[in-house]
Amino acid sequence: MRIFLFLLIGCFSQHSFAEKLLILGDSLSAAYGMQQHEGWAHLLQHNTHWQLINASISGETTAGGLARLPALLTQHKPDAVLIELGGNDGLRGFPVATAKSNLNEIISLVKQHNATPVLMQIRIPPNYGPRYVQQFSAIYPQLAEQQQVTLWPFFMDNIATNSELMLPDGIHPNQAAQPLISEFVGKLLADLAPE
Repeated sequence: MRIFLFLLIGCFSQHSFAEKLLILGDSLSAAYGMQQHEGWAHLLQHNTHWQLINASISGETTAGGLARLPALLTQHKPDAVLIELGGNDGLRGFPVATAKSNLNEIISLVKQHNATPVLMQIRIPPNYGPRYVQQFSAIYPQLAEQQQVTLWPFFMDNIATNSELMLPDGIHPNQAAQPLISEFVGKLLADLAPE
């Protein structure tokens, strides 16, 4: 009996997290091109007291994330949600207004479930034209101000320009970049206080 209780207590202590963070992202957070345990979210789990729930899917759009979110919120009941979406909308040339509307609904839905939304700035390559790129990038600070939510800087800003940290497609971070992203997000996460 004593052994059983010891094992039970040990099991709880190993999995005792203060808060849950749901990561709603695309291939940048889904360990694209590598094993899941090599991705930044998995690496970060070992260096934070947060319980990370990575619900990221390669190819995900803001519409797809919005459609999946209600079930994820009900299932996981997170304390905070990191919204890392929009890149695929931009790469496919979707209307800026549509992406902004979807992100706005995602933020509102997270709030309705008493969780803290965290919006990550997303950028797209400059070859999509300066006007579209500028309008797209502006979505994120605009929504952060309107919805009064935390805006995190894009974790790819210092990685996308380094070919040694990118896959041959020039869009996705490689395995060498994952620890750097993990460290970057970990520092931001350390300052996040859920409502």
